[in-house]
Amino acid sequence: MKREISLEEISDGRLYGGNDMVKADCGDCKDCSACCRGMGRSIVLDPLDVFWLCRGLNQTFGQLLERAVELSVVDGIVLPNLKMTGKEEACFFLDEQGRCSIHAFRPGICRLFPLGRYYENRSFQYFLQVKECRNQNRTKVKVRKWVDVPEFKAYEAFINRWHYYLRQLQDFLEQEKDEAQAREVSMKLLKTFYFLPYKTDENFYSQFYERLEQEL
Repeated sequence: MKREISLEEISDGRLYGGNDMVKADCGDCKDCSACCRGMGRSIVLDPLDVFWLCRGLNQTFGQLLERAVELSVVDGIVLPNLKMTGKEEACFFLDEQGRCSIHAFRPGICRLFPLGRYYENRSFQYFLQVKECRNQNRTKVKVRKWVDVPEFKAYEAFINRWHYYLRQLQDFLEQEKDEAQAREVSMKLLKTFYFLPYKTDENFYSQFYERLEQEL
């Protein structure tokens, strides 16, 4: 999701790598679930997020769309996002105690918060969002430990490749300004990277890159 805002306005002015220490640890978010409420359609899911959810919940992407996930337009392309529900617009997966019921396989944006990603020169670094988290007593933690994913380097490579693939499609559609073509691109992307089931007992990355190669 494109954000036209300066880092100086929202961050501590620094960029971080995976092995850097950053003040992001919220102490298990005790008695707080503010970042799981009122997020609108901003928790956009990438193919790995859906892979994790389908495996963790033993559901298909189609089944996720029935209750927990919805589709919306992101910079010209239709993509899935976590659904907010009820008067408080709480994440569908937030339980009655205000805890995440899918924490072990939560989406990448949730893992990242309160960090963000700054993309530049076909790569990215991390930044700390200083106005987003209510907890002001955060402690330092290594970025890669905070994100908490296996095969961290492979994960970063995937995140980067997926981001720039979407940017390529978005830039193309922005130039063409053809609504019918935009719908066709979106439907093909959803079918290829989301609806077509992944083998959850096999490596995600090899399956993703195989699909990506077919689309390039």
